[in-house]
Amino acid sequence: MKELKLLRHILKRPRRYARARRGAPRLRRLAPAAWLAAPLLAALLLPLAVVPLRGGHQPAPTAVPQATALPAPAAAEAPQPDVSVYLSQSGQIETLPLEEYVSGVLAAEMPPDFELEALKAQAVAARTFIVRRLLAGDHSGVPVPGADVSDTVSHQAYVSKDTLEREWKLGGKSAELAKLRRAALETRGIIMTYKGQPITASFFASSGGYTENSEDYWDAAVPYLRSVASPWEQQITPDLAVTYTFSTSELRSKLGLKANDLPAVADLASSGKALQVSASSAGLPAVVLSLTAGHRVKEISIGGTVFTGREVREKLGLRSSQFTWKRQGGKVLITTYGNGHGVGMSQWGANGMAKQGSTATQILKHYYSGVAFTEVSTLLKK
Repeated sequence: MKELKLLRHILKRPRRYARARRGAPRLRRLAPAAWLAAPLLAALLLPLAVVPLRGGHQPAPTAVPQATALPAPAAAEAPQPDVSVYLSQSGQIETLPLEEYVSGVLAAEMPPDFELEALKAQAVAARTFIVRRLLAGDHSGVPVPGADVSDTVSHQAYVSKDTLEREWKLGGKSAELAKLRRAALETRGIIMTYKGQPITASFFASSGGYTENSEDYWDAAVPYLRSVASPWEQQITPDLAVTYTFSTSELRSKLGLKANDLPAVADLASSGKALQVSASSAGLPAVVLSLTAGHRVKEISIGGTVFTGREVREKLGLRSSQFTWKRQGGKVLITTYGNGHGVGMSQWGANGMAKQGSTATQILKHYYSGVAFTEVSTLLKK
């Protein structure tokens, strides 16, 4: 019965919640919880231009959960922790209530013209990410003492209060800001949990058709970060493909290969099978050894040296580890599909789902397997 109560919808919240009451008691921060597992480091990317799957085949969407709404948000009077954010440009620390912080993350991480349900899903993910850190007392990746998190994609991108006031509210974007704050308000205090603990709510810009299992990008297998189909972004992204052009010498240098240790062609087949590439005077054989569950390069042998797809992506500065690779003249052309590490929620996929009528709950339950919803105030009582 408690879970059913939590799943009451918030699609039509009363207007009395249009403004959170000021003066409500606040906690400086949540006390560390010894029972909380060590957080998984998440490398996040901003939702910039992204691309769909190669070719015309589009996987059928997997069934989304039938739950129709998030749990009702906590009362506006409920206490909320403060979040201290290190502002990388000024070197200062900004401390503000949790819900104001969530609005700042929304402004940085998701375009305000996205569907409201996608913004609400992002708000829950952003809130879950920071609450997990606060509960664990995790300050990893913060360059100075006294801050809980930075404002960069190393944690979550964040737009400061001053910038929101000066460049958004007074700069002609007050309607967009109001929409972001509505998304935060209509999900106020709600986070995702797995077995009673806040999850690592990783997210990224866009998939190439599927998300990744966590162990295919990080070392740990996380039960709620499973590979799922994500075809929705293919219909709405501004770019279909992003191609990088490298000279042979540049590739050798970036990959740490010796002279002539480059393939003539290396192409990732949609079938997921390894490809043997014939040798030529311009290079040596290359083999895609394996693909991940998310259809990205898991391992590839280039000139006898084995790389993971993640290594190739990071060494070459690619958007994604789902790519094709071919030689054209004296250059090597690498085309990537999707944008980001691929683990967790696809932001463009979430927007595509919302455009087709999915609720924030359905979006979150699709991208995070087996999660439940909990109010932050419930965890404060533990």
